[in-house]
Amino acid sequence: MARVKLLMALSGVATLLGIAVVLGVVGYRVSKSGGSVSDAAATVVLPKGGRVLATAVAGDRIVVTVESGEGLEVRTFDAQTLKPAGRLRFAVEP
Repeated sequence: MARVKLLMALSGVATLLGIAVVLGVVGYRVSKSGGSVSDAAATVVLPKGGRVLATAVAGDRIVVTVESGEGLEVRTFDAQTLKPAGRLRFAVEP
């Protein structure tokens, strides 16, 4: 009977220790993610006659779909710095 009580006590201590570790990690990550957020501003020049069809956020990227006389174009930007990250053009065959 004493052995069962000892095992129950050890199990309880292990459970409490595990919960404390999880809460500690969550608290640490929450406190570290609260860094200062800087205001970012950018001006993107569209082709003449171009218009924005759609925007979306995918992970750490901002995706903008642009339509112009040359066809469709998908531009991606870094969400933190607003710097261009890529461009994909869809051209129409002549």
